[in-house]
Amino acid sequence: MEGGGSCALRGSCGTKSGYGKSLPCPYDGPPQEPETEEARDALIGACGEDFAHGPVCCTSEQVETLHENLKLAENFISSCPACRNNFRSFFCSFTCSPNQGSFVNVTATQESYSKEIAVKSVDFFVGETFANGFFNSCKDVQFGVANDFAMNFIGNGAKNASAFLAFLGHEEPFQGSPFQIDFPSQVADGFTPHDPRPRNCADNDLQSRCTCIDCPRVCEELPPVPPIDGSTCRVGSISCLSFALTNIYAVLVVVVVVTYFIRRYLQKDKKYERLDVAGEDPSDNPLSPRSHSRSLVGATSLHHAIDREESLGGQSGDSRHLGRGASLLDPIETIQPRQYRLNVLLRKVFYRLGLFCARYIWLTFAIVFAAMGLLNIGWKYFEIETDPVRLWVAPNSESKLQKEFFDNHFGPFYRLQQIFVTVTPQDSATSELDFMTTDPTLAPVLNWEHLKWWFSVEEHIRTLQSPSGTSLSDICFSPTGRGGPCVVQSITGWFGEDPEEFEQTWRERIAQCSKSPTECLPDFMQPLPPQNILGGLPDGSNDWREARALAITFLVDDSLDDEVKEIAMEWERVLRTYLLQLSESAPLTDGLDVFFSTGVSLEEELNKSTNMDVKIVVLSYIAMFFYVALTLGNRSAEAGEKSLVSLLVLWVVQLPAYFKSKFLAQPIQLTDSDEQPRLLPRLPRNLFVNSKFTLGLFGIAMVILSVSSSVGLFSLLGVKVTLIIAEVIPFLVLAVGVDNVFILVHELDRQNMLHGPNASTASQNFGTASTANTIANTARPSPYASSHEDGGDALSVPIHFTAEERIARALAKMGPSILLSSITETAAFALGALVPMPAVRNFALYAAGSVFLNAILQVTVFVSALTLDLHRIEASRVDCFPCIKIPARIALPDGVPVGPNMGSLARFIRRRYAPLLLQPVVKGFVLLLFSGIFLGSIISMQHIQLGLDQRLALPAESYLIPYFDALDSFLDVGPPVYFVSSGVNVTSRDEQRHLCGRFTTCDPFSLANVLEMERKREDVSFISQPTASWVDDFLNWLDPLKSSCCRVRKRNPDMFCGPRESARICRPCLEGRDPTWNITMEGFPEGEEFEFYLKQWLKSPSDAECPLGGQAGYSAALSFDDSGAVSASHFRTFHSPLKSQADFINSLSAARRIADDISQSTGTSVFPYSIHYVFFDQYEHIIAITQEILGLGLAAVLVINALLLGSWRTGTIVTGVVALTVVTVMGVMGLWGIDLNAISLVNLVISLGIAVEFCAHVARAFMGAGTGMPVDHLSGQRERDERMYTALVDVGPSVLSGITFTKLIGISVLALTRSKLLKTYYFRMWLTLIISGALHGLVLLPVVLSLAGGPGYALEDVDEEWMSSSIRRRDYEYTPFLADDDDTSTHSG
Repeated sequence: MEGGGSCALRGSCGTKSGYGKSLPCPYDGPPQEPETEEARDALIGACGEDFAHGPVCCTSEQVETLHENLKLAENFISSCPACRNNFRSFFCSFTCSPNQGSFVNVTATQESYSKEIAVKSVDFFVGETFANGFFNSCKDVQFGVANDFAMNFIGNGAKNASAFLAFLGHEEPFQGSPFQIDFPSQVADGFTPHDPRPRNCADNDLQSRCTCIDCPRVCEELPPVPPIDGSTCRVGSISCLSFALTNIYAVLVVVVVVTYFIRRYLQKDKKYERLDVAGEDPSDNPLSPRSHSRSLVGATSLHHAIDREESLGGQSGDSRHLGRGASLLDPIETIQPRQYRLNVLLRKVFYRLGLFCARYIWLTFAIVFAAMGLLNIGWKYFEIETDPVRLWVAPNSESKLQKEFFDNHFGPFYRLQQIFVTVTPQDSATSELDFMTTDPTLAPVLNWEHLKWWFSVEEHIRTLQSPSGTSLSDICFSPTGRGGPCVVQSITGWFGEDPEEFEQTWRERIAQCSKSPTECLPDFMQPLPPQNILGGLPDGSNDWREARALAITFLVDDSLDDEVKEIAMEWERVLRTYLLQLSESAPLTDGLDVFFSTGVSLEEELNKSTNMDVKIVVLSYIAMFFYVALTLGNRSAEAGEKSLVSLLVLWVVQLPAYFKSKFLAQPIQLTDSDEQPRLLPRLPRNLFVNSKFTLGLFGIAMVILSVSSSVGLFSLLGVKVTLIIAEVIPFLVLAVGVDNVFILVHELDRQNMLHGPNASTASQNFGTASTANTIANTARPSPYASSHEDGGDALSVPIHFTAEERIARALAKMGPSILLSSITETAAFALGALVPMPAVRNFALYAAGSVFLNAILQVTVFVSALTLDLHRIEASRVDCFPCIKIPARIALPDGVPVGPNMGSLARFIRRRYAPLLLQPVVKGFVLLLFSGIFLGSIISMQHIQLGLDQRLALPAESYLIPYFDALDSFLDVGPPVYFVSSGVNVTSRDEQRHLCGRFTTCDPFSLANVLEMERKREDVSFISQPTASWVDDFLNWLDPLKSSCCRVRKRNPDMFCGPRESARICRPCLEGRDPTWNITMEGFPEGEEFEFYLKQWLKSPSDAECPLGGQAGYSAALSFDDSGAVSASHFRTFHSPLKSQADFINSLSAARRIADDISQSTGTSVFPYSIHYVFFDQYEHIIAITQEILGLGLAAVLVINALLLGSWRTGTIVTGVVALTVVTVMGVMGLWGIDLNAISLVNLVISLGIAVEFCAHVARAFMGAGTGMPVDHLSGQRERDERMYTALVDVGPSVLSGITFTKLIGISVLALTRSKLLKTYYFRMWLTLIISGALHGLVLLPVVLSLAGGPGYALEDVDEEWMSSSIRRRDYEYTPFLADDDDTSTHSG
């Protein structure tokens, strides 16, 4: 460098305090030539050819110090020539430029330790152009081994040029400048700013050009990626779909309302008009059996066409094809609908099964219980699965296979022991902190007392020993190998081995270390960024001394060897015990809250048996038992007998009269013995004889036996039990299994009323479901019948059956319905086994097995038990004490016969609900209402999120819940993610170019380059930190300019030098190589030479002189095969902070997309791995799985219902209603915050089966409910309305009391559980399902079936002898709505 300027400082004038770096001397003189040629060579070596000639303002001593300082900086920035050369130019000009005096001004001096006058502070005038160019060339340079930016090490994370220069000039005696260098913004008079042209990282010359990793301006353009949040079409704040559906429904409502009023107006004008076409109404014919029919309430819409559906197996006779008149030739066909062969077959099978079980009670018990006993032998193979991975991850999951590959090649991920410490809130009202919002009232955690407390706690943790004598140092992760310093990410790392020396300066120490972590290295020599060890920084603050939480992480080695892993787990249990005690005592003694998790915590807490209180299970079964016993017994009450409640009320009212009669001798005249005042209340006979406590208990026992047998069966098959199975299936099977008990008992009550020993003529007036027996039971004596005919009227003599026959008839009628619902439920539950997650698959299998076995028990041994109970009742024996017999009441011969005791629920449905529902206006309103519910559910479904918050799976009192809350709030660091490359020959330069990123000839879309480009679009990549690229750092380690890194003996280049060996006997590994090492990758080793240096690099430690050593950062990044070749390697980076389930799911999707892009562009095999991927893999496919399983389930519902109902039309309607029920459940999921995951998916599949149960009995009753109207009747609508009315009257009460209420009782107890998982995913979803199923099954389905249901068939409930006799005598009348008891008495009165 030519020039004859002036200097401002030159030479060395001692140190400030006897040790540290030398201070320069103030010097106001001309520059001078270097002392010797060696000094000139040293100057050229440090500052380049610009200083090859001319005088300079520095001495050889200064050049040596400068060279050493530049080498330290170049360890971080050498990968970018522009930054490196700008940095060198900056400090070389400041130290040695012959024009130094024109831009450097000494502003203060001081006396050095050696009593010399030394520089204290200077002003360095730097031009804005160079300052900004210098900063811009370095701001993006990365230091890969630390997954960080070089600016954080050389510039304290500066965000602009002035901050960068301020840090470079800050006085730091040991690691920075020994004197203060200021950079004034205004240039003083007489000075010229130092403003040479800076090098640009995008320039094409080799002295400037940087790679994509360090210079974003040279990066290629990646293809655009759509935003993660999906939908872009919105109208205001709502999606386009929601907007469209809302408008469609609004238009639909308007059209329906307008149409209704127009029709009302037109009907009003024509109310006196009447169109009668002669010969069209068959009732005009006096010979027609319909000449006496009455109009049907609510069925005014007549269609002049008949349903002509070709049903499955339907046989309507030839008269259907011969015209309406042909029906008169076949009166049997006129009265009785078509027959369905499958239905006939099923009825026969169930009749014979019921008859066998009723006649051979003890044989049935022996056979069935023996079979169940054999199944329960499987309990000897009973196992509980507790491993979270084996529970929640599919065996063939892509992420699981990749995890196994990673574990086998690189070792399993570390076992984390993490602790958060915060100040205990003083206000008791805020003792439960909302960590998700970081309570602003929470005080900063940092003060000296708290720090001293934590220093002692951490020291105690380091000395903890397990029972086998294991301590942290034995199992911790150490970058330098076993016995080296443990990696403990804690604030203690900033205070060194003797924190007491910082008692007075701890605040300054924290401020210094948080700004420059490299100046406060812990013993394991890796920087500790403040966001890793502190959290909860107030909004808008950059001062980490205001942090509200300490974050401490201990890394423990994991192992695939179970014995080695158990050693670590043993120590972790000791740590857990200590931290539990500490978390209880610290708030009281030190005012600090401690939240923690150890390596064993999650599995232990997930498997705690306290997740479900046993009392809740017992309470559920007790509640169900009493409901079943009381409800079934009340149904069987004798006609005319007062209920227990009415008798107790009467007793209370008459009790004063009793005391008057006893003490005042006032006689009381009463005609009814029940009203006679008594000291003790009179209890009804029904309470003792007709109660069903024993039968109800037996039904509950069948549920328990079915669950037990299912567990035995699948345990035998090797299917392990999970805690969810143990906690949920008893509720599920209880809610599902008791339904059939109600249906069978209710049907038996009806059979007893019709054909029991107490059956009377009046009882024949009780409304029933079937077509034929409706006519039979409501027929009246024909006016044309002869009064002298032998035997009298057939109706006057009821047909009596034995108890066994009545049982068989009840099962024959309800068996097909039970079969329909049970098969559908079992099929739906079994479809849940298609979900690959083991916990869910096993749950589905156990549930399907339990429901199926429960159905078998109900149609076999429960039928036998029902027979025993019926014999007991008819023998007037007391329930629970059958040895006690109560005499039957004496029936008065002149008493008025009364009908059976119809419950208030049945009476309401018959009188009010069914007629109202079948009104045309109500039908329209129902269709409109459920259309709105459907569209609203579709809109709400858009808000369903994916995921399963692990906090929900924990017991409510678990210590992990506040830990996860603290983790979300206080730790602002994402989890590490590894991109694993395999099948690459890393010794080949062409293959190296597929991986590297710091050299100019690397592929533009290499693995390292793509990861860097993705990091720059964090919103879609979820990658936030620079990538640790082993191949780049290894090749940079070989750079001869880094003379402290790779070194070999001068005399024996095959022998490596250690870090402490003298430079006199060692040289850089590639020194003197031809071609020389350069960023074009020319001169880099290949083949065996590459492997030779690579193995040494992996053993080389990192230190201040050479931070690129591979031992600490990359010793586990490469995997070698048996031949010693690299078989796989990984590139480490970090995700952005992941706070929600959506973030975790999207991070996996983004990582897989990136890996696929890299694989495609480089032709190599790359996959991503992070510790959370294995648990979130299911969400990559769960929407498709949901669609597939629900589609298959609905297809199964359609086929099963169409076959068993005998009508594709009716089967399609039932399937549609079931689908609407499931859609409604999904809509409520969106409103109630229930996420879609494997558990909720199984519940949706369960919804299919249970929804069918609400619909199946109504649909089958509709199909089998005849009207007395011939099959060729002109009014198909009227015929369907009457069948629907009869079906509702028949099975509506059973569906409500036996299905809806039982399920509500069984599930409502779950509201008391302490498990949020059960409360959210079982109680809420099943409650929604029950309500939705009941509404769809009892409101929507009847309306749709009455409008479009298929033609019915006979249930053959009526005696063929009566039917034939009645038809021959023509003594029947079409009465669509049966008269109630009260109506009959009114008319008779």
